[in-house]
Amino acid sequence: MALSSKARPHLLVAALVLVVVGVLVARMPGATPQAVPGSQVPATTTPPVVDSVGGDGAGDPYYPQDGNSGYDVRGYDLAVGYDPATQRLDGKALVTATAMDGLSRFNLDLYELAVSEVSVDGKPAEFRQEGEHELVITPAEPLVKDAEFVVAVTYGGVPTLFQDRALGKSGWQVSASGGAFAAGEPHSATTWFPANDTPRDKASFKLAARVPDGWSVVSNGAEGETTRADGWTTYRWDAPQPMATYLTTIAIDKWTIDRTTLADGTPVVNAFAPGATQARAEQGRLPEVLEFLASKFGPYPFESAGGIFLADDIGFSLETQTRPIYAGWADLETVVHENAHQWFGDSVALRSWADICLNECFASYAQWLWSEGKDGVDLDAKYRGEIARTDDSSSYWNRKLYDMGRGNEFRGVYDKGQLAVHALRRQIGDEPFGKVLQTWTAQHRDGNASWPEFEAHVEQVSGQDLDGFFAAWFHGDKIPSDEYLWPGPLRK
Repeated sequence: MALSSKARPHLLVAALVLVVVGVLVARMPGATPQAVPGSQVPATTTPPVVDSVGGDGAGDPYYPQDGNSGYDVRGYDLAVGYDPATQRLDGKALVTATAMDGLSRFNLDLYELAVSEVSVDGKPAEFRQEGEHELVITPAEPLVKDAEFVVAVTYGGVPTLFQDRALGKSGWQVSASGGAFAAGEPHSATTWFPANDTPRDKASFKLAARVPDGWSVVSNGAEGETTRADGWTTYRWDAPQPMATYLTTIAIDKWTIDRTTLADGTPVVNAFAPGATQARAEQGRLPEVLEFLASKFGPYPFESAGGIFLADDIGFSLETQTRPIYAGWADLETVVHENAHQWFGDSVALRSWADICLNECFASYAQWLWSEGKDGVDLDAKYRGEIARTDDSSSYWNRKLYDMGRGNEFRGVYDKGQLAVHALRRQIGDEPFGKVLQTWTAQHRDGNASWPEFEAHVEQVSGQDLDGFFAAWFHGDKIPSDEYLWPGPLRK
């Protein structure tokens, strides 16, 4: 994520997220996804049903009630409809999942939208909505451990925002043009569709979105067939590679669409809202940006690319997977930052929000790498200049980069994080540093990882004991001692 300089004075770039909303399948000719029957277990091998219930949280210590336990989502298949005139969204979501245990009850997350019908494997299920976002589902028959099942949820209403005093707004937002988009971090998806809302449960994502003629829809992944009927147009998007829920997006506007390809044939779809004209030149360099980042991080990890450019001057841009969503102020550095996230944060997702430096520290350092590689900037001199400007200020150094506490996730990762990663590079050397980046993204592609795992990875690749270094830079809240502040060639 990248934040506006107005929103966060210390940050070159920052993060939050965008996502949007859905429509009742009965109102969408040709847009209804087909449910996949749950897997059948032969009678002779069917294990006994265990009467257990899934929990209403996935275990993240910062957001203990985000997500749910008891199952693993394989894919989301959404059919949604949105009318900008009424701001109403209606939808039907098919959620294909695998039971991790025998389940007599389980939960999904859905925020402020009303559910009218639920079925599990085609059979009506009991359901109730509790608290701010819990959809509690009791299937007609308990689910057997390791069985695949499909939940169908019909829902609707006027989507709204999450409001967080520390992290700001996220979720469904109405744009100045009268359209809408969904974005935010750590939340946003459940303001427009039911989900297991935790980065730990990545899944494929498919969308059929129906809007009045004259409006259009852009989302994640590859562009599919567009159909028109009775004054409405249905747009289809397909993102088959695993994705964290907060990285999904839907953006509704009167888009101008540019379609190109990368050198290897990867399709590129760029969408520009009315008035978002300045971004065209910056996004025109996307192939160059991705080629440069691939030289540092390894091959581009997805099957599609592009960007969604708003005219709205919101406070952040967000790394929505395959197609980042950009605020009206976005510049070339923002494009570099959000596309670096396609490796660090999207393909390799964090395990817990305490691990956010894995996303933001490295996307922010990608801006330094770009300035070094493209503009010839001396990063050692830049590092020394940044250190000099901090003046040993406790307000700068007291921001931890790992396990910083709920609400503090984005305080230090954009500026202090850049210094820390450059110090790490100088501590272990250019060749091991490059190997660290490429082997990390290759080993954890399409999965999740934690900051402690990254520390162990760096030590293994570099052959160095780095406990003191990591404690000083990433776990600590004071200026590092000279031993770690001036490693290798930085030492005077």
